[in-house]
Amino acid sequence: MNTEGVHSGFCQKFLLLEVQYHVRKCETKIISTVNMCLQSLQAEKGLDINMTREKKVLLEIKNLKKYFPIKQNLLKAVDDVSFSLYENETLGLVGESGCGKTTLGRTVMKLYEPTEGKIIFNGTDIAGLKNKQLAPYRKDMHMIFQDPYASLNPRMNVSEIIMEAMENDRDIPKAARRDRVLELLKMVGLNSDHANRFPHEFSGGQRQRVGIARSLAANPKFIVCDEPISALDVSIQAQVVNLLKELQEELNLTYLFIAHDLSMVQYISDRVGVMYLGKLVELTTSEELYEKPLHPYTTALISTIPFPDPEIEEKKERILLEGEIPSPINPPSGCAFRTRCRKVTEKCAMECPSLQEVQPGHYVACHQYGTAK
Repeated sequence: MNTEGVHSGFCQKFLLLEVQYHVRKCETKIISTVNMCLQSLQAEKGLDINMTREKKVLLEIKNLKKYFPIKQNLLKAVDDVSFSLYENETLGLVGESGCGKTTLGRTVMKLYEPTEGKIIFNGTDIAGLKNKQLAPYRKDMHMIFQDPYASLNPRMNVSEIIMEAMENDRDIPKAARRDRVLELLKMVGLNSDHANRFPHEFSGGQRQRVGIARSLAANPKFIVCDEPISALDVSIQAQVVNLLKELQEELNLTYLFIAHDLSMVQYISDRVGVMYLGKLVELTTSEELYEKPLHPYTTALISTIPFPDPEIEEKKERILLEGEIPSPINPPSGCAFRTRCRKVTEKCAMECPSLQEVQPGHYVACHQYGTAK
Protein backbone atom coordinates (compact mmCIF):
# COMPACT_ATOMS: atom_id res chain seq x y z
CA MET A 1 0.00 0.00 0.00
CA ASN A 2 1.31 3.45 -0.94
CA THR A 3 1.18 5.13 2.49
CA GLU A 4 2.95 8.20 1.14
CA GLY A 5 0.15 8.83 -1.37
CA VAL A 6 -2.57 8.25 1.26
CA HIS A 7 -0.87 10.66 3.68
CA SER A 8 -0.46 13.27 0.93
CA GLY A 9 -4.14 12.99 -0.08
CA PHE A 10 -5.27 13.30 3.55
CA CYS A 11 -3.09 16.40 4.07
CA GLN A 12 -4.48 17.99 0.90
CA LYS A 13 -8.05 17.33 2.02
CA PHE A 14 -7.44 18.73 5.49
CA LEU A 15 -5.66 21.81 4.11
CA LEU A 16 -8.61 22.40 1.77
CA LEU A 17 -11.05 22.15 4.69
CA GLU A 18 -9.01 24.66 6.69
CA VAL A 19 -8.92 27.14 3.79
CA GLN A 20 -12.69 26.74 3.26
CA TYR A 21 -13.31 27.30 6.98
CA HIS A 22 -11.34 30.57 7.08
CA VAL A 23 -12.86 31.78 3.78
CA ARG A 24 -16.36 31.19 5.16
CA LYS A 25 -15.47 33.06 8.36
CA CYS A 26 -14.21 36.03 6.34
CA GLU A 27 -17.31 36.01 4.12
CA THR A 28 -19.58 35.96 7.19
CA LYS A 29 -17.75 38.94 8.72
CA ILE A 30 -17.90 40.90 5.46
CA ILE A 31 -21.63 40.22 5.03
CA SER A 32 -22.27 41.21 8.66
CA THR A 33 -20.31 44.47 8.20
CA VAL A 34 -22.16 45.30 4.96
CA ASN A 35 -25.52 44.67 6.61
CA MET A 36 -24.61 46.96 9.51
CA CYS A 37 -23.61 49.71 7.07
CA LEU A 38 -26.86 49.29 5.13
CA GLN A 39 -28.92 49.49 8.32
CA SER A 40 -27.01 52.59 9.41
CA LEU A 41 -27.57 54.21 6.01
CA GLN A 42 -31.23 53.32 6.12
CA ALA A 43 -31.60 54.92 9.56
CA GLU A 44 -29.73 58.11 8.58
CA LYS A 45 -31.18 58.69 5.11
CA GLY A 46 -34.57 57.06 5.53
CA LEU A 47 -33.91 54.80 2.53
CA ASP A 48 -35.73 51.53 1.96
CA ILE A 49 -32.68 49.33 1.52
CA ASN A 50 -34.80 46.15 1.44
CA MET A 51 -36.16 47.18 -1.97
CA THR A 52 -32.71 46.69 -3.49
CA ARG A 53 -32.43 43.19 -2.01
CA GLU A 54 -35.47 41.71 -3.71
CA LYS A 55 -34.53 38.66 -5.73
CA LYS A 56 -36.36 37.20 -8.67
CA VAL A 57 -37.47 33.57 -8.35
CA LEU A 58 -36.08 31.69 -11.35
CA LEU A 59 -37.24 28.18 -10.42
CA GLU A 60 -40.10 27.13 -8.17
CA ILE A 61 -40.76 23.49 -7.34
CA LYS A 62 -44.20 22.70 -5.88
CA ASN A 63 -45.11 19.29 -4.43
CA LEU A 64 -42.90 17.48 -6.93
CA LYS A 65 -43.11 13.68 -6.99
CA LYS A 66 -41.29 11.06 -9.02
CA TYR A 67 -42.38 7.46 -8.53
CA PHE A 68 -41.02 4.45 -10.41
CA PRO A 69 -43.30 1.41 -10.81
CA ILE A 70 -41.66 -1.83 -9.64
CA LYS A 71 -43.87 -4.88 -10.14
CA GLN A 72 -46.88 -4.26 -7.88
CA ASN A 73 -45.23 -1.44 -5.91
CA LEU A 74 -44.02 2.13 -6.33
CA LEU A 75 -40.51 3.36 -5.57
CA LYS A 76 -40.95 6.87 -4.21
CA ALA A 77 -37.65 8.42 -5.30
CA VAL A 78 -38.87 12.02 -4.88
CA ASP A 79 -41.85 12.48 -2.60
CA ASP A 80 -43.64 15.84 -2.32
CA VAL A 81 -40.65 18.21 -2.53
CA SER A 82 -41.10 22.00 -2.66
CA PHE A 83 -38.56 24.84 -2.80
CA SER A 84 -37.67 28.02 -4.68
CA LEU A 85 -34.41 29.01 -6.35
CA TYR A 86 -33.48 32.65 -6.94
CA GLU A 87 -31.48 34.16 -9.79
CA ASN A 88 -27.69 34.03 -9.30
CA GLU A 89 -28.12 31.73 -6.28
CA THR A 90 -26.55 28.36 -5.50
CA LEU A 91 -28.78 25.89 -3.69
CA GLY A 92 -26.83 22.92 -2.35
CA LEU A 93 -28.54 19.55 -2.00
CA VAL A 94 -27.08 16.94 0.35
CA GLY A 95 -28.04 13.56 1.76
CA GLU A 96 -27.00 9.92 1.83
CA SER A 97 -26.76 7.82 -1.32
CA GLY A 98 -30.21 6.77 -2.48
CA CYS A 99 -32.07 9.69 -0.89
CA GLY A 100 -33.28 11.03 -4.27
CA LYS A 101 -30.91 13.96 -4.93
CA THR A 102 -29.97 13.00 -8.48
CA THR A 103 -33.51 11.92 -9.33
CA LEU A 104 -34.76 15.32 -8.17
CA GLY A 105 -32.19 17.09 -10.36
CA ARG A 106 -33.07 15.00 -13.40
CA THR A 107 -36.79 15.47 -12.85
CA VAL A 108 -36.33 19.25 -12.61
CA MET A 109 -34.43 19.06 -15.92
CA LYS A 110 -37.29 17.00 -17.40
CA LEU A 111 -34.95 14.08 -18.12
CA TYR A 112 -37.50 12.16 -16.04
CA GLU A 113 -41.19 12.91 -16.38
CA PRO A 114 -42.61 14.02 -13.01
CA THR A 115 -45.33 11.85 -11.51
CA GLU A 116 -47.00 14.86 -9.96
CA GLY A 117 -46.29 18.48 -9.04
CA LYS A 118 -45.18 21.70 -10.70
CA ILE A 119 -41.84 22.85 -12.13
CA ILE A 120 -42.24 26.59 -12.62
CA PHE A 121 -39.27 27.93 -14.60
CA ASN A 122 -39.12 31.66 -15.21
CA GLY A 123 -42.87 31.96 -14.58
CA THR A 124 -43.99 28.98 -16.73
CA ASP A 125 -44.98 25.54 -15.47
CA ILE A 126 -42.95 23.17 -17.66
CA ALA A 127 -43.93 19.96 -15.84
CA GLY A 128 -46.50 18.98 -18.46
CA LEU A 129 -44.71 20.28 -21.57
CA LYS A 130 -43.50 17.85 -24.23
CA ASN A 131 -40.93 17.94 -27.06
CA LYS A 132 -41.50 21.09 -29.17
CA GLN A 133 -43.32 22.88 -26.34
CA LEU A 134 -40.32 22.29 -24.09
CA ALA A 135 -37.68 23.21 -26.71
CA PRO A 136 -37.60 26.98 -25.97
CA TYR A 137 -36.75 26.24 -22.32
CA ARG A 138 -34.07 23.64 -23.05
CA LYS A 139 -31.48 26.27 -23.95
CA ASP A 140 -31.93 27.94 -20.55
CA MET A 141 -31.49 24.73 -18.52
CA HIS A 142 -28.42 22.51 -18.64
CA MET A 143 -26.75 19.84 -16.56
CA ILE A 144 -23.21 18.91 -15.50
CA PHE A 145 -23.05 15.15 -14.93
CA GLN A 146 -21.22 13.21 -12.23
CA ASP A 147 -18.98 11.08 -14.44
CA PRO A 148 -17.14 13.36 -16.90
CA TYR A 149 -16.03 10.44 -19.09
CA ALA A 150 -19.37 8.64 -19.38
CA SER A 151 -21.18 11.90 -20.19
CA LEU A 152 -18.97 12.70 -23.21
CA ASN A 153 -19.35 10.92 -26.56
CA PRO A 154 -16.03 9.07 -27.14
CA ARG A 155 -16.48 9.24 -30.94
CA MET A 156 -16.71 13.02 -31.03
CA ASN A 157 -13.94 15.51 -30.45
CA VAL A 158 -14.33 18.39 -28.02
CA SER A 159 -15.36 20.87 -30.69
CA GLU A 160 -18.16 18.58 -31.92
CA ILE A 161 -19.30 17.82 -28.35
CA ILE A 162 -19.68 21.51 -27.48
CA MET A 163 -21.22 22.47 -30.85
CA GLU A 164 -23.83 19.73 -30.46
CA ALA A 165 -25.25 21.68 -27.50
CA MET A 166 -25.79 24.66 -29.84
CA GLU A 167 -27.84 22.76 -32.44
CA ASN A 168 -31.20 24.07 -31.27
CA ASP A 169 -29.98 27.56 -30.43
CA ARG A 170 -30.87 29.91 -33.29
CA ASP A 171 -29.20 32.83 -31.51
CA ILE A 172 -25.77 31.39 -32.41
CA PRO A 173 -25.18 31.33 -36.22
CA LYS A 174 -23.44 28.23 -37.58
CA ALA A 175 -20.53 30.33 -38.85
CA ALA A 176 -19.89 31.66 -35.33
CA ARG A 177 -20.05 28.33 -33.51
CA ARG A 178 -16.39 27.43 -33.93
CA ASP A 179 -15.39 30.78 -32.39
CA ARG A 180 -17.89 30.18 -29.61
CA VAL A 181 -16.23 26.81 -28.87
CA LEU A 182 -12.79 28.43 -28.56
CA GLU A 183 -14.26 31.16 -26.33
CA LEU A 184 -15.82 28.57 -24.01
CA LEU A 185 -12.64 26.51 -23.80
CA LYS A 186 -10.71 29.59 -22.76
CA MET A 187 -13.41 30.40 -20.24
CA VAL A 188 -13.02 27.02 -18.49
CA GLY A 189 -9.22 27.05 -18.47
CA LEU A 190 -8.48 25.05 -21.63
CA ASN A 191 -6.89 26.24 -24.88
CA SER A 192 -7.67 26.08 -28.59
CA ASP A 193 -5.43 23.01 -29.10
CA HIS A 194 -7.87 20.96 -27.01
CA ALA A 195 -10.73 21.54 -29.47
CA ASN A 196 -9.67 18.70 -31.80
CA ARG A 197 -8.89 16.16 -29.09
CA PHE A 198 -11.10 13.28 -27.97
CA PRO A 199 -12.33 12.63 -24.39
CA HIS A 200 -9.87 9.75 -23.77
CA GLU A 201 -6.96 12.16 -24.28
CA PHE A 202 -7.87 14.23 -21.23
CA SER A 203 -7.48 13.85 -17.47
CA GLY A 204 -10.59 13.64 -15.26
CA GLY A 205 -10.42 17.33 -14.33
CA GLN A 206 -10.01 18.37 -17.96
CA ARG A 207 -12.98 16.22 -19.02
CA GLN A 208 -15.13 17.88 -16.39
CA ARG A 209 -14.05 21.26 -17.73
CA VAL A 210 -15.20 20.13 -21.18
CA GLY A 211 -18.53 19.12 -19.59
CA ILE A 212 -18.83 22.56 -18.01
CA ALA A 213 -18.04 24.23 -21.35
CA ARG A 214 -20.76 22.15 -23.02
CA SER A 215 -23.29 23.17 -20.36
CA LEU A 216 -22.49 26.85 -21.07
CA ALA A 217 -22.71 26.55 -24.87
CA ALA A 218 -26.28 27.82 -25.21
CA ASN A 219 -25.96 30.63 -22.61
CA PRO A 220 -28.20 28.98 -19.97
CA LYS A 221 -29.68 30.66 -16.92
CA PHE A 222 -29.85 27.55 -14.76
CA ILE A 223 -27.48 24.58 -14.35
CA VAL A 224 -27.95 21.39 -12.35
CA CYS A 225 -24.53 20.29 -11.06
CA ASP A 226 -24.99 16.59 -10.30
CA GLU A 227 -22.02 15.71 -8.07
CA PRO A 228 -19.58 17.35 -10.52
CA ILE A 229 -16.52 16.83 -8.27
CA SER A 230 -17.10 13.40 -6.71
CA ALA A 231 -15.14 11.54 -9.43
CA LEU A 232 -12.17 13.94 -9.26
CA ASP A 233 -8.99 14.00 -7.19
CA VAL A 234 -8.99 16.18 -4.08
CA SER A 235 -6.52 18.66 -5.60
CA ILE A 236 -8.74 19.07 -8.69
CA GLN A 237 -12.03 19.42 -6.78
CA ALA A 238 -11.20 22.89 -5.44
CA GLN A 239 -10.19 24.07 -8.94
CA VAL A 240 -13.50 22.96 -10.46
CA VAL A 241 -15.58 24.46 -7.63
CA ASN A 242 -13.72 27.78 -7.87
CA LEU A 243 -14.27 27.74 -11.63
CA LEU A 244 -18.01 27.26 -11.09
CA LYS A 245 -18.08 30.21 -8.66
CA GLU A 246 -16.19 32.44 -11.11
CA LEU A 247 -18.50 31.52 -13.99
CA GLN A 248 -21.54 32.20 -11.82
CA GLU A 249 -20.37 35.72 -11.04
CA GLU A 250 -19.37 36.40 -14.63
CA LEU A 251 -22.45 34.96 -16.36
CA ASN A 252 -25.11 35.45 -13.64
CA LEU A 253 -25.80 31.70 -13.42
CA THR A 254 -28.07 29.85 -11.00
CA TYR A 255 -26.98 26.45 -9.67
CA LEU A 256 -28.63 23.44 -8.08
CA PHE A 257 -25.48 21.86 -6.64
CA ILE A 258 -25.85 18.18 -5.68
CA ALA A 259 -23.01 16.62 -3.67
CA HIS A 260 -21.95 14.30 -0.84
CA ASP A 261 -19.04 16.45 0.32
CA LEU A 262 -20.65 18.59 3.03
CA SER A 263 -17.65 20.91 3.41
CA MET A 264 -17.62 21.65 -0.33
CA VAL A 265 -21.37 22.29 -0.34
CA GLN A 266 -20.89 24.73 2.52
CA TYR A 267 -18.21 26.55 0.55
CA ILE A 268 -20.16 27.03 -2.69
CA SER A 269 -23.80 27.27 -1.57
CA ASP A 270 -25.93 30.24 -0.51
CA ARG A 271 -28.63 27.93 0.86
CA VAL A 272 -28.60 24.19 1.53
CA GLY A 273 -31.38 21.61 1.44
CA VAL A 274 -31.12 18.23 3.16
CA MET A 275 -32.90 15.22 1.67
CA TYR A 276 -33.82 11.94 3.33
CA LEU A 277 -35.69 9.11 1.61
CA GLY A 278 -37.12 11.31 -1.14
CA LYS A 279 -38.19 14.17 1.13
CA LEU A 280 -36.70 17.56 1.92
CA VAL A 281 -36.24 17.61 5.70
CA GLU A 282 -34.40 20.92 6.20
CA LEU A 283 -33.71 24.06 4.15
CA THR A 284 -31.95 27.26 5.19
CA THR A 285 -28.89 29.42 4.53
CA SER A 286 -25.52 27.72 4.45
CA GLU A 287 -24.27 29.53 7.56
CA GLU A 288 -27.43 28.77 9.53
CA LEU A 289 -27.49 25.09 8.59
CA TYR A 290 -23.88 24.40 9.54
CA GLU A 291 -23.95 26.44 12.75
CA LYS A 292 -27.47 25.67 14.02
CA PRO A 293 -28.95 22.55 12.38
CA LEU A 294 -32.43 21.70 13.67
CA HIS A 295 -33.37 18.34 12.18
CA PRO A 296 -31.77 15.34 13.98
CA TYR A 297 -30.66 13.92 10.63
CA THR A 298 -28.93 17.18 9.65
CA THR A 299 -27.26 17.32 13.07
CA ALA A 300 -25.84 13.83 12.49
CA LEU A 301 -24.56 14.77 9.02
CA ILE A 302 -22.89 17.98 10.21
CA SER A 303 -21.17 16.11 13.05
CA THR A 304 -19.23 14.03 10.50
CA ILE A 305 -17.49 17.04 8.91
CA PRO A 306 -13.79 17.13 9.89
CA PHE A 307 -12.77 20.37 11.64
CA PRO A 308 -9.39 21.97 10.80
CA ASP A 309 -8.55 22.55 14.47
CA PRO A 310 -7.28 19.23 16.00
CA GLU A 311 -8.27 20.19 19.55
CA ILE A 312 -11.85 21.04 18.58
CA GLU A 313 -12.03 17.96 16.33
CA GLU A 314 -11.00 15.70 19.22
CA LYS A 315 -13.64 17.12 21.59
CA LYS A 316 -16.44 17.25 19.02
CA GLU A 317 -19.31 14.79 19.45
CA ARG A 318 -19.82 12.59 16.42
CA ILE A 319 -23.35 11.23 16.04
CA LEU A 320 -23.45 7.77 14.47
CA LEU A 321 -26.73 6.80 12.86
CA GLU A 322 -27.73 3.20 13.47
CA GLY A 323 -29.26 1.00 10.83
CA GLU A 324 -29.75 1.53 7.11
CA ILE A 325 -31.99 3.88 5.14
CA PRO A 326 -35.44 2.23 4.87
CA SER A 327 -36.62 1.08 1.46
CA PRO A 328 -38.35 3.81 -0.59
CA ILE A 329 -40.65 1.04 -1.85
CA ASN A 330 -41.93 0.36 1.67
CA PRO A 331 -41.09 3.41 3.83
CA PRO A 332 -42.03 3.46 7.53
CA SER A 333 -45.24 5.13 8.61
CA GLY A 334 -45.13 8.75 9.78
CA CYS A 335 -41.66 10.28 9.75
CA ALA A 336 -39.32 8.31 7.49
CA PHE A 337 -36.35 9.07 9.76
CA ARG A 338 -37.96 7.75 12.96
CA THR A 339 -36.35 4.30 12.64
CA ARG A 340 -32.90 5.87 13.07
CA CYS A 341 -33.74 8.92 15.19
CA ARG A 342 -32.57 9.23 18.80
CA LYS A 343 -35.47 11.55 19.67
CA VAL A 344 -38.34 9.51 18.27
CA THR A 345 -41.79 9.75 19.92
CA GLU A 346 -45.16 8.11 19.35
CA LYS A 347 -46.29 11.03 17.20
CA CYS A 348 -43.41 10.37 14.77
CA ALA A 349 -44.90 6.97 13.86
CA MET A 350 -48.42 8.35 13.41
CA GLU A 351 -47.92 11.57 11.47
CA CYS A 352 -45.52 12.62 8.71
CA PRO A 353 -44.11 16.09 9.52
CA SER A 354 -44.43 18.77 6.85
CA LEU A 355 -41.70 21.26 5.95
CA GLN A 356 -42.45 24.40 7.98
CA GLU A 357 -40.70 27.72 8.55
CA VAL A 358 -39.73 27.62 12.23
CA GLN A 359 -37.35 30.59 12.05
CA PRO A 360 -37.04 33.33 9.40
CA GLY A 361 -35.81 31.53 6.28
CA HIS A 362 -35.23 28.26 8.16
CA TYR A 363 -37.51 25.36 7.17
CA VAL A 364 -37.57 21.99 8.89
CA ALA A 365 -39.76 18.87 8.81
CA CYS A 366 -39.63 17.55 12.37
CA HIS A 367 -42.13 17.23 15.21
CA GLN A 368 -39.40 18.03 17.75
CA TYR A 369 -37.45 20.74 15.96
CA GLY A 370 -37.42 22.82 19.15
CA THR A 371 -35.32 20.19 20.92
CA ALA A 372 -32.87 19.55 18.10
CA LYS A 373 -29.39 20.92 18.66
